[in-house]
Amino acid sequence: MQDHPSGAKYIDTKPQRSLFERLTALISPEPENRAELLEILHDAHERNLIDADALSMIEGVFQVSDLSARDIMVPRPQMDVIDLTKPIEEWMPEVLETAHSRFPAVDGDRDKVVGILLAKDLLRYYAEESFDVRDMLRPAVFIPESKQLNVLLRDFRANRNHMAIVVDEYGGVAGLITIEDVLEQIVGDIEDEYDFDEEEDNIIPVSNGSRGVRWRVKALTEISQFNESLNASFSDVDVDTIGGLVANHLGRVPRKGDVFDIDHLRFEVLRADARQVHVLLVEKLRPSPALESMS
Repeated sequence: MQDHPSGAKYIDTKPQRSLFERLTALISPEPENRAELLEILHDAHERNLIDADALSMIEGVFQVSDLSARDIMVPRPQMDVIDLTKPIEEWMPEVLETAHSRFPAVDGDRDKVVGILLAKDLLRYYAEESFDVRDMLRPAVFIPESKQLNVLLRDFRANRNHMAIVVDEYGGVAGLITIEDVLEQIVGDIEDEYDFDEEEDNIIPVSNGSRGVRWRVKALTEISQFNESLNASFSDVDVDTIGGLVANHLGRVPRKGDVFDIDHLRFEVLRADARQVHVLLVEKLRPSPALESMS
């Protein structure tokens, strides 16, 4: 109980820290950068002060501020679009098959995005005799490839948008990104009844100038598919996926930024959380000149 300046008495309900807690706060240095803060959080997880899900989401929040739209966008060739120059009957089966809630609408060319079509608006096609799909379009939002994900998420929430078209420095369409794509960086994959494990998307070639082709590989890719695509010969006796293979190699859960070699391949962890690795960048190592001269 303490005295108030007016003379009244009140009870201080603020929890008092113990002497040990106050001494610890004085002795223990505060983290000076993000890496030190993450080390403290990992230590807290190891001591069961926070669970893996909480640690994963905290790491995801940090990761969102480091990534840009180009890092997670759906590339232009993989975009599901509707072409307004074609009759509805031609692209309606694709709308039904993919079951997306939104589609970029293009005018004959993927660089000419004229709006966003909500799948639910197509119900009017079956109910109205005079249906013009162009009247159903919502405005498209265009963003640069360099837009940071934390800024994009704030814009999505403020403007109540769910999809943005990503453009390159020349104004051409580079891909698309949704609010779900951004949120998945924090909470992990959000799967619904329309999500499928498309094997052709597990391994995607990425050009890198003088270094040639590298591959973005989903960690859940089966080792047999990985071996076939990259001409590797990893065993799948102990583990089934490439993510399990790299975890066994390191002897721990891989962390974002880890770079290591296995046989003739170099692996870089692009996405990971406290529980598992999600995406890897794989590059074939060139043989040394000494080895080439011996062959």
